[in-house]
Amino acid sequence: MFTAAPILAGSKPELYAELAQQARGLLHDERDLIANAANFAALVFHALPDLNWCGFYLYDGTELVVGPFQGRPACVRIALGKGVCGTAAATRTTQLVRDVNAFPGHIACDAASRSEIVVPLVRADGSLLGVWDVDSPTPARFDADDRAGMEALCAAFMASLA
Repeated sequence: MFTAAPILAGSKPELYAELAQQARGLLHDERDLIANAANFAALVFHALPDLNWCGFYLYDGTELVVGPFQGRPACVRIALGKGVCGTAAATRTTQLVRDVNAFPGHIACDAASRSEIVVPLVRADGSLLGVWDVDSPTPARFDADDRAGMEALCAAFMASLA
């Protein structure tokens, strides 16, 4: 059985490196998308401070559909190119939004969210699996260290499905 170890104090890069190690341990030897996505979302939600939502939107071939997550109920479907998640999916680039109210076309699934980071999940063959979405009630909660850390976490998640 996997037990998450408490993350000790350190720099943000050190914290993310430790969290990525925990994620790899948690996801080791499991290839099921839903099982891994559910455990990954729970791990991150409970490990990182100042989050009010984190989870997956999975691409169904037409649009993004909410997948496993932690937090309040979410928007169910998001069109490609719409909002922060749809933009990350369409451009295949991480979106780091310091103030969601300043993002053109932001979709307010939870009015408490003030900042957001969304990482596109792209398979080795270049096809889109979906996006990893993390929200905070604090403006400017996410920075370049969070971008690098979230991208590394997502790489560990995608490797678990290979």
